[in-house]
Amino acid sequence: MPNPLRRALLALAVAAMVFGCATAGANGELSSTPMAAVEQPAPASPTHRSPTRAPKPTIGERAARIALSAVGIPYRWGGSSPASGFDCSGLIYWAYGQLGIELPHSSYALYGEGRRVARSRMRAGDVLVFSGLGHVGLYVGRGRMVHAPSSGRLVEIVRLGSSNYGSRIVSVRRVVPG
Repeated sequence: MPNPLRRALLALAVAAMVFGCATAGANGELSSTPMAAVEQPAPASPTHRSPTRAPKPTIGERAARIALSAVGIPYRWGGSSPASGFDCSGLIYWAYGQLGIELPHSSYALYGEGRRVARSRMRAGDVLVFSGLGHVGLYVGRGRMVHAPSSGRLVEIVRLGSSNYGSRIVSVRRVVPG
């Protein structure tokens, strides 16, 4: 004859099996998905917690970060390095070059590089080409670009919406896949 503790444990096990087959989802609806099929987070080890990892940055995002590191460097016509200064296409040439990607050092040639992207789909690292094709900048996200504006000025970050640059974009070029 089973003792009362065994009976209670047996009843608990039966209840767990019954309720485990019909679980309530986040919205309160019942699901017939067995508990084993529901993705459960792996239990964390008491001594080691795995950190939440951010997604690996794209090549364009990496190029944008590199270009941002040049903010404050003087403009220099024909320049393509932090030591000598930058012109607009030299900044893009240098940023992508740091990642092993060869681009032309010419705003006119950059107009033909990569593929055209709609303004609504711009991503960090996209090349912005402006009217007349004589100026380019690198989109860095959140409606901003980094560029080397003109003689006597420094590499800077500009908000496209609050400057005259936003209305002068004639092409957005994605020079790397993604």
